[in-house]
Amino acid sequence: MYRNRIVAGVLAATALATGATACSGDDKDDAAAAPAGSSAPAASPSGVPGAGIPFGPACSAVPASGKGSFQGMSTDPVATAASSNPMLSTLVGAVKKAGLVDTLNGSKSLTVFAPTNDAFKKIPKATLDKAMADKKTLTSILTYHVIGRRVSPAGLGTGDFKTLNGAMLKSSGSGDSYTVGEDANVVCGNVQTANATVYIIDSVLMPPK
Repeated sequence: MYRNRIVAGVLAATALATGATACSGDDKDDAAAAPAGSSAPAASPSGVPGAGIPFGPACSAVPASGKGSFQGMSTDPVATAASSNPMLSTLVGAVKKAGLVDTLNGSKSLTVFAPTNDAFKKIPKATLDKAMADKKTLTSILTYHVIGRRVSPAGLGTGDFKTLNGAMLKSSGSGDSYTVGEDANVVCGNVQTANATVYIIDSVLMPPK
């Protein structure tokens, strides 16, 4: 009888120890399954995406690897980086026609609002062709998309910037939703290149006359 009580005590102690170990393992599994596995961009307490983290619906169209990826673009100066991004081929062609490749690549610190190919398609073809053929007009438009320093997402909230064109450009918004100029929306923002922060936008910005 006494022997049976000892065996029962040992079994009870073993069960308690096993239960404690199982609970500990569950806690670890919960921690591993938490936000660390989320694909959403990290944000600061204010809701603004963290430094260097791209945001926006069009970011999913950026290649996952290679020169055109976020990692690939981060190592090249901005004009070279843009040439690797399939969404920006029309912009890159315009930059080359305007002779601005060396200016953009050679600058130390810039912010570039980069219209997508679809943004250029919003412009009537005859108007776009005329601008593309006029280097002075094209240069004026393109430099209106560039600021001579890096601007973080937080800086776009109530922005009023002097562009390389010389004209002022306003921005507004919060979190991961920003408008530049009158109606251009940031569709993939905070893209880092070696010398610039890029905000891909859905409309071409036109400088004031």
